[in-house]
Amino acid sequence: MQKHYFLIAKVTFKVKLFSMVNVKKIIVTGSSSGIGKSITKELIKKKIKVIGISRNNNESLIKSKYFQSEEIDLSELKNIPMRIEKILDENEDIEGLISCVGVGYFGNLENFSVDQILSSINTNLISHVILTKYLVPFLKKKNKGKLVYIGSESALDGGKKGSLYSAAKFGLRGFTQSIRAEVASRNITVTLINPGMVKTNFFNNLDFQPGLSKKNSIIVYDIAKVIISILQMDTNTSVDEVVMNPIIKSVIKK
Repeated sequence: MQKHYFLIAKVTFKVKLFSMVNVKKIIVTGSSSGIGKSITKELIKKKIKVIGISRNNNESLIKSKYFQSEEIDLSELKNIPMRIEKILDENEDIEGLISCVGVGYFGNLENFSVDQILSSINTNLISHVILTKYLVPFLKKKNKGKLVYIGSESALDGGKKGSLYSAAKFGLRGFTQSIRAEVASRNITVTLINPGMVKTNFFNNLDFQPGLSKKNSIIVYDIAKVIISILQMDTNTSVDEVVMNPIIKSVIKK
């Protein structure tokens, strides 16, 4: 009987230990929709303060004392420096960045306008780079930090009609590999998460989507769980890259 009670106490201790979160405040981009919105909700449940950057406010989250909304269009690169500097000046307790912002352009390259090409590259790559430029010196002063980026399976294998998207995501992968080496000595970890198809509003304006079976798409909250696990880890542990895929890949035309 005594042995039985000991086992119960041991399991309870492990659960409490896992529920601990090291990071207390973090920036999340793309927080008003899709993966970014789901991540934001899960962080708030863990009582992590989120500064959500997006084009639009997320009305369902604004009332939370753990959420601060910042309306910034990250495709407009010239707006980023002044706005991010102001956020950092006013929130000295920020401990990292979860960069989820992204836009999908899929089709034959010759059919895209120059503006569409620039919009894709600026949003899916350059905005992440500029944000990181300001976060790195800020986190170096603290001698710790977490930088997490949402990439894509398109960063690993360029597909048909994905030239614009893959170009940006391959670039983001290379960027995270390089910046990781630059900041490692200052206890700043850099993680790239490359998910396969996730059923979100990302596909609303596209002519394809994941298959209809639950096995054909990733549950968005699973991505949030992975990120929370990363935030819990000691600064001496670096999760460099995570690849997540549905158990059965399937794409259907709308």
